[in-house]
Amino acid sequence: MAGRQLASKWLKTEALLSDPRVAGYIPRTMEYSAAGLLRMLGIYGSVVIKPVVGGGGYGVIKVFRSSRAYGFTHMNSTRMYRDFSSMRRALDMFKVKRRYLMQQCISLARIDGRPIDYRVKVVKNGDHWEFRAMVGRVARPGLFVTNLCKGGTMLSCREGLRRSLPRIRTSAKKAEMRRLTLICIELLERHFPGIGELGFDYAVDQRGKIWILEVNTRPK
Repeated sequence: MAGRQLASKWLKTEALLSDPRVAGYIPRTMEYSAAGLLRMLGIYGSVVIKPVVGGGGYGVIKVFRSSRAYGFTHMNSTRMYRDFSSMRRALDMFKVKRRYLMQQCISLARIDGRPIDYRVKVVKNGDHWEFRAMVGRVARPGLFVTNLCKGGTMLSCREGLRRSLPRIRTSAKKAEMRRLTLICIELLERHFPGIGELGFDYAVDQRGKIWILEVNTRPK
């Protein structure tokens, strides 16, 4: 059962932010603007920008600020500039022709230097939602995006947590992810009746905190 599709990352983020049980798991997210990007770089140091509509890592760019320069990484290419204005002009050439949002960049836990995040897929079966997958996705060497279609490697959620964060209790972190998923399902179903399939992209940072990066209504 595919159910209702909802392409806009922004609408789904707004729905999740409306619930205090979930809001603390959402990285700071705003609609893209040059002035807003400059402010967010001043606060967080690095920001991920991505199309409001799109998947598979399409159009995703990491923008960052160092002590004396600004830069961005697209796929495996990084470019540096002496000032924000020069960087922004170049960035506009790399962005796809779609509306963008920008999100606080999360320092993902890593395996052998490669960032890992997690996909949790759930499907509605009659009146109940079933967990169909909980997997880790490790980025291809040299990339910051973990998408399998961009060369990422899949492994079990348990194995990913164990190898990336050996000091945390893997079972407790998986249970927290499941609890959070159930809360989000209830919330999203209330906002968008008719959805029947969801894919949650979770980050776990280097301190073990879970973050919701985005939710897909047509997960691959």
